[in-house]
Amino acid sequence: MAKKIRGHGEGSIHQRSSGSWRAQISSGVKRFGKTFKKKTDAQDWLRKMQNQLEMGLEIEGGKLTLAQFLPKWLEMRKTSLRPSTLYQYRQIIRDHIIPHVGEIPLRDLRLARVERLYANLHSSGVSVRTVQFVHAVLHAALAKAINYGHIGRNPAHGASLPRSTHSEMNVLDANQVTQFLIAAQDSRYEALYSLAIHTGMRQGELFGLKWTDLNWSQGELKVQRQVKLETGKGWTFADPKTKRGRRTIKLGNEILKLLRTHKKNQDAQKSITGSSWKESGLVFPSLAGTPSNPSNLRKDFLEVLDRAGLPRIRFHDLRHTAASLMLSNGIPVNVVSNRLGHSQPSTTLDIYSHLFSETQADAARIMDDLVTPIKLDMREFGNQKVIQGENETYTPE
Repeated sequence: MAKKIRGHGEGSIHQRSSGSWRAQISSGVKRFGKTFKKKTDAQDWLRKMQNQLEMGLEIEGGKLTLAQFLPKWLEMRKTSLRPSTLYQYRQIIRDHIIPHVGEIPLRDLRLARVERLYANLHSSGVSVRTVQFVHAVLHAALAKAINYGHIGRNPAHGASLPRSTHSEMNVLDANQVTQFLIAAQDSRYEALYSLAIHTGMRQGELFGLKWTDLNWSQGELKVQRQVKLETGKGWTFADPKTKRGRRTIKLGNEILKLLRTHKKNQDAQKSITGSSWKESGLVFPSLAGTPSNPSNLRKDFLEVLDRAGLPRIRFHDLRHTAASLMLSNGIPVNVVSNRLGHSQPSTTLDIYSHLFSETQADAARIMDDLVTPIKLDMREFGNQKVIQGENETYTPE
């Protein structure tokens, strides 16, 4: 009887005379095998090897590098990730992981090398937030590599990350905000800047805001989408960054007045543009009605800062400015968290914890006034007790 030849990816398990279990699998013209004491361990190994082949990876033991594994891992994640997230993952892998550790075999990667990667990225100018994102992507990929049987433990687990510094967060105080908004009165983005400071909305959320999201009678706006730039697709609408990103924000009368004026100016622009206007219903579109270009906003933003005599900060720092103004003026953390669209109040506390430390002195003074008792001098005069305070004397009847 002819011996059956097993094809690519087929495996087998059999018990040896010694009582151990031998698992084998074919990969191209090669056949790999491993011996285990328990049958269940042999079955687990075989499943992992079959998963590896299904990913399009050949079983090459310790030769599999990060540069080979990461793109395949990302391909398997395509259906479970939003397009915008998939695009970010690709950028992180392409720009920050593969150029530095791509040639290292998975089984040779160690915690010390991972931490050196993070430190080198940060020292070269990569922000703490981006380094944290690199860690999240690498950690998730390596966790899957364990499931596939490539490695036994996650070398990114427990890695130390660069600490956030407040120098990365530049905020304007109340006086500087006034200076900035006065200088912005000649800008076509005046209403956008003011709304950003009033609400703490992200740039993409502001660009994605539509007039139908505004409830004029209730003085509310709904954040329901953001604008994203995707390779090969151009500008697209996507869901907000987090689940809590879908939110309703209450607006004051002054910002509503400014938005009404902005709408009148936009209607006038439509008339001037005529048939070239691309109606999108956006509150802050380009001069042609299409989604705004961030580079144009950045150019105008820096010009306004210069006119106001203020230091050059990032547009995203207006979001931090909004949070700083709200928190430093006693607005509860849960309210601030809702307006910013954070996933939970603890996120707000983590990001802006330094603002709370700055108010510790005020808290100490307030508690001093509330808790410290008035000093009393009790003196016996015959059968009467005279209670002498700091400013008056009272004799009980």
